[in-house]
Amino acid sequence: MPSYVRNPKDFWSGIMFLAISLATIVIAQEYPMGTLGRMGPGFFPTALGWILAGISLVTLIGACLSKGEPLERFSVRDMFLILGSVVLFGALVRGAGLACAIPVLILVSAWGSVKFRWPAALMLAVGATVFCILLFVKALGLPLPILGPWLGA
Repeated sequence: MPSYVRNPKDFWSGIMFLAISLATIVIAQEYPMGTLGRMGPGFFPTALGWILAGISLVTLIGACLSKGEPLERFSVRDMFLILGSVVLFGALVRGAGLACAIPVLILVSAWGSVKFRWPAALMLAVGATVFCILLFVKALGLPLPILGPWLGA
């Protein structure tokens, strides 16, 4: 049986986006749509779901037309490192503050990459921490602690 998929990475990306878009459309049907002049709470997620479905169909068609790289091995360790870093961020942000939560997020998630290098990851962690504190706490005034109560602040 011939395989019509020439680019497996794009094919599985398209499948994933299509599943997310269809789930969004189905879930948004529970909310009133409204009209174009007076949009209801279901209008925007439904519209975004259809746009994403269109993008995923274009991706799926492209996966059948163009040659691409084969899929690499699936690494459970790397997946847990990346998802775990997000969970750690959520657990640390209120208690330890942004100054601790953001570097943990970046360093643990970067560790899940085959291109991980300590100097680059540390520079990214410091830069992102300074940027996020300046943007979210100072400029936007969000009530997030820079140093949380766990650190005596």
